[in-house]
Amino acid sequence: MKKILIAAFMVATISAKAQKTKGFIPLFDGKTTKGWHTYGKDFVGKAWNAEDGVLHFDPKLKNKDGGDLVTDKEYGNFHLKLEWKVAPKANSGIIFFVHEDPAKYKQTYLTGPEMQVIDNDGHADGKINKHRAGDLYDMIQSKSEPVKAVGEWNLAEIISNKGKLTLKLNGKKVVETTMWDDNWKNLIAGSKFAKWEGFGTYKTGKIALQDHGDEVWFRNIEIKEL
Repeated sequence: MKKILIAAFMVATISAKAQKTKGFIPLFDGKTTKGWHTYGKDFVGKAWNAEDGVLHFDPKLKNKDGGDLVTDKEYGNFHLKLEWKVAPKANSGIIFFVHEDPAKYKQTYLTGPEMQVIDNDGHADGKINKHRAGDLYDMIQSKSEPVKAVGEWNLAEIISNKGKLTLKLNGKKVVETTMWDDNWKNLIAGSKFAKWEGFGTYKTGKIALQDHGDEVWFRNIEIKEL
C-alpha cells in the first residue's frame, strides 16, 4: 500500500508540473548557454556560466568577456517566465523586444524596455522612482513590491500579447499597460528614453539578460509563444 501511495503521489506531482508548464518551452537547458549569445557577437562571454540549472553572471570574470546575453530567436507575442536573484548591492534587468543591430544600436537597452532586477535597498538606483525591482524601468512604477530578500529567488513574468503588456513579480501583477499607442509614446517622452530613436518601437525582438557589472543568477527560463 505504501508503494502504491508513493507512486500515486509521484504521478500527481509530475502531472501538476506538466500542467503548470504546458505550452512553455525552456530557453535555458540548465547546463549550457545554447540558444543564447552575447549581444552583437557570435559567442557567449566567459563571465556567463551555466551550471547546476543556474545561469550565473560573475563580474570578476568580466574582463574575459561580459556583455548582455540575448536569445538567438526573436519573439513577438509571448509569456516569459524566469527566476532571478541578486547579490547584495547588485543591479541587472530583463530586457525585451531587443532589436539586434549593433552597428546602429550599441546596447540592448537602446531599443528594448526593461523589467528591473535589483537590490532595492543596497543599490543606489533603488532610491530612484521607477528604478526598483519589478518596475518597467524608468517608465512605470510597480503597483506593489512583492520582491523577496536579497539572495532569495524571485519569479518574474513578462506577458506581451497584441500590445498589452503585463509584468508579474512573485505571482502579483505589478505593471499593466499597452504598448505602441499614444499613451506608450507619452511614457517614453516622459522618460530618459525620450530622444532615443528606436526605443520601444519594435514589435518583435530578442530577450536579454543584462550585464550591469554586478553578480546575478537566473534559472527556470521558459517561454510560451502566444
